[in-house]
Amino acid sequence: MSGLSCTKLTLFTVAGVAIQLVGLSLFVFGFFPVKPTLPGHSGAESFRAPTCNSIRNESQSDLPPHHLRSLYKELSGIPPAFDRLVLMVIDGLPAEFVLGKDGEPPRKDLMEAMPYTQSLLGNGMAIGYHAKAAPPTVTMPRLKAMVSGAIGGFLDVALNFNTQAMVDDNLLGQFFKIGWKMVMLGDETWLKLFPGLFMRHDGVSSFFVKDTVQVDQNVSRHLGHELSRDDWNFLILHYLGLDHVGHTGGRNSALMVPKLTEMDEVVKMIHMTNILNQKNDQGQTLLVVVSDHGMTDSGNHGGSSYEETDSLALFIGLKNDVSDYLSSTHNNVDQVDIAPTLALLLGVPIPKNNVGVLIPEIFGYLSEDQQLKALELNSWQLVRLLQAQIPGLSCRNHPCDGLGGDQESRVTKCYGSIERMCCCLYTNAALLKKSWMSKEVSRSNSRKDYTSTVAAYYEFLRTASEWLSRRATDKPVSLLTLGIAAMLLSCLILLSLLFHIYKEVYTREMQCPFDLKSIMQTWCLEETFILGVTLILIISMTSSSLVEEEQYIWHFMASTLHLLLLRKAIQSCVHSFSRGQNKTSGLQMSSICVLLISGRILRGWHQGGVNWTNLPDISKWLEQAGNDNVKSVQLVACLLVIALSLYALVLFGSTRNIVLVIGFSFLVSGLLVVQNILKHQDGMFASSSYSAITLVQIIYAILGVSTSGTVIALPWLVPFSISETGLSYDVYMSSASSEVQNKSLLMKLRESLYLIGWAYISCWCLLQLLLQQTINSMPILLLLVQTLASMLYFSYSGLHHNQWVEVSAFYFLGMAGHFALGNSNSLATIDVAGAFIGISSHSTVLSGILMFILTYASPMLFILSMVMYISLKDTSYFVSPSDADLRQILKMMIGFPCLVPLGLNSILLTAYTIVLVFMSNHLFVWSVFSPKYIYVCTTTICVYVGVSVIAATVTYAYLVLGLRRKKQYKLSHQQ
Repeated sequence: MSGLSCTKLTLFTVAGVAIQLVGLSLFVFGFFPVKPTLPGHSGAESFRAPTCNSIRNESQSDLPPHHLRSLYKELSGIPPAFDRLVLMVIDGLPAEFVLGKDGEPPRKDLMEAMPYTQSLLGNGMAIGYHAKAAPPTVTMPRLKAMVSGAIGGFLDVALNFNTQAMVDDNLLGQFFKIGWKMVMLGDETWLKLFPGLFMRHDGVSSFFVKDTVQVDQNVSRHLGHELSRDDWNFLILHYLGLDHVGHTGGRNSALMVPKLTEMDEVVKMIHMTNILNQKNDQGQTLLVVVSDHGMTDSGNHGGSSYEETDSLALFIGLKNDVSDYLSSTHNNVDQVDIAPTLALLLGVPIPKNNVGVLIPEIFGYLSEDQQLKALELNSWQLVRLLQAQIPGLSCRNHPCDGLGGDQESRVTKCYGSIERMCCCLYTNAALLKKSWMSKEVSRSNSRKDYTSTVAAYYEFLRTASEWLSRRATDKPVSLLTLGIAAMLLSCLILLSLLFHIYKEVYTREMQCPFDLKSIMQTWCLEETFILGVTLILIISMTSSSLVEEEQYIWHFMASTLHLLLLRKAIQSCVHSFSRGQNKTSGLQMSSICVLLISGRILRGWHQGGVNWTNLPDISKWLEQAGNDNVKSVQLVACLLVIALSLYALVLFGSTRNIVLVIGFSFLVSGLLVVQNILKHQDGMFASSSYSAITLVQIIYAILGVSTSGTVIALPWLVPFSISETGLSYDVYMSSASSEVQNKSLLMKLRESLYLIGWAYISCWCLLQLLLQQTINSMPILLLLVQTLASMLYFSYSGLHHNQWVEVSAFYFLGMAGHFALGNSNSLATIDVAGAFIGISSHSTVLSGILMFILTYASPMLFILSMVMYISLKDTSYFVSPSDADLRQILKMMIGFPCLVPLGLNSILLTAYTIVLVFMSNHLFVWSVFSPKYIYVCTTTICVYVGVSVIAATVTYAYLVLGLRRKKQYKLSHQQ
């Protein structure tokens, strides 16, 4: 291993990362497959009983639309209740805002914000439900669930940003087949899901969350005109403003009540125009007000908490009097129940892949036999889906059509496997219906029999629906095995390389042969702690509660490690004091104290995680103190970030023009950030005006040019002359003085890397002050303080610490800071609003990059700070007369800063991948463990990007300086 050159080390590292990427890709596509669906669309066959062990598609696709509509009406036995449908989607509206919670009405201000809607509910003219949405609670999969009744795969959260046309059976496709004319106004997601189905449409982007006004005005401006027309059957209105209000200001934003009032006016307009005063030639109109998901207190969504899954389903204009169901304003249904309910209300077949159940109160206008027919149609559809999902489902002993012989003439108790249970429950319901239908004379007196039949149907429907909804898809074992094997191999490669670097550095430091046994005996407490706490972190991944509250572990790891370092600093101070060299030890102790204090403040800034976010913390206290106080803290933090950055540059001790130019460019950027705060940020809100966007874009440009210019130009501009060494030309160029030449090059390399590292840190902090929520400005300052304090401590540590321990400490700080900024393992804490700062129109790529920068602000800051860390470490022992090839020096400089993050991340990634396999049947696999795995994967990308920047920066500076030295040698030799 001692012969492993820099080139070989690079190749092995790249190979290890590549193998890890391949393994990760194989596992992701194996573990998160798209859920299997039945092909085709439901047709006339859906109105007939299913045939055992066969799934036939007898769709009459060749019939004209009006004939097909008549056929459906004849076969179903249920006349369509409505001729027109208005579906009003209020994006992000929690049902709690309209219906209250736990039997209690909504808050007074929320009720007063929607007086007309509340009057409809109070007078029995509307009926509302808490429609539970399945995670992930983002728009695209929730819209698909409402129109198809199917629950998509978990990776729909990724597809939400790149919506594709929906090919599965759905209500819009069924409406189109019977000749309905459709109009869509609002979120353009509908246009991407159903291209070519709308005769008129006006779409807006759902991702530009800074717009809370125009995005809804664009819908309402067409509303009066569309309501007066009679050439449509289905009108979709998708309002995005309320969701955007949540993203920008939270659930309790000052803009929430006015937005609810605006939505109430829309409901009033539709109800009065098309339901109360509808024209005879327009037919009966049904208004359904729904929301795709709810929102957390911070206004975000994507996870599985009650606040995020609490969506609304409000039916207005039903034929029957729903005053008897006023208590239903607190009833709970599933969001997928909307699809079969609308299908039978409007006279089309239930979509093939529906797992929803009819909402009973909606069909109160039907006769008893028609209500049983509706339940029977829903049951037939689920039986067909069960036949497809359970291979070999046998119906010989439990006939699927319920028309068995005498052996099945009585209701039996159901138990056993899912196959036996479902067939038994369905057979019981079918037999009870058959018995009730046979009592033609006494049917009116057999209310008890009717109630028993309805209960039997719903028992089957809910059992089948629950199993189909949570059924884990079959996972290809070969892909999972190959993926895990590749990640294990990659982990071994990276850890072997890390061990090799450790062995070589130890040999150079101690000037003695490497002996693993003696090293283990002399290991300090902090080395043992890092290994032990990494094992604890891996074990904690098996607990859903600890996954939800992972921030506690990282804060414990970081603070405890710093306490151990403080212990060592005190010991060092005692020894130094006896020698009269207590200044260095004092600086080290001061640095550790700063790290501990800032870490404790960061720990209390956000009450992170999932379960205790309602507890008080510093950020809530500041928000309650008022927007002016928050803005004052933001300004102070911004000015201190600028001052600290410039102070770190002054410490460089050079007044060369290049240093002054770099400092001035970043000073200008910082002052522009201050101007943006003063002029365009009003409390918790950031302006989206043209001037604000232009200013932010100017800041982006200056930061980009300054940072990239520093990285590219600095190695070429750093003065590089023989006179600086203090040696004559003959001595400097003699072959015997290669060590002197190497040390001279190393000195210039460290000088360049310090300035480049400073540029990285300053640029990143200013960028975060621009993008992060205003309440996070002080944590950004504290993260910068921790970065500089760590630099100060480790720059004086000398050989007292293993370098891998120091890099691990940076990694721990980065992860603890990640949670300190309000992040968690729930998708709901992703700050969507910040991803559109400085963007004038929606761009998936640009907003995705900004979202990544926002989410991984802290880990990337501490990884990028490795460039400055390399420049501050005493690496003189790297250089020896035997080093003819400076690439060995390069290998020693970037070995630990690159391999330690890769190694730690590789251990955690591989361990959690194995944990996820074991938890594949866990109750919280999709709500807790899978979102966590998405974060693990994106953290891996963050580490890849950061390490690539470190390696590229140091290698580039080394190559440029080496080239300049060669040119200088040639010029001097010619002279």
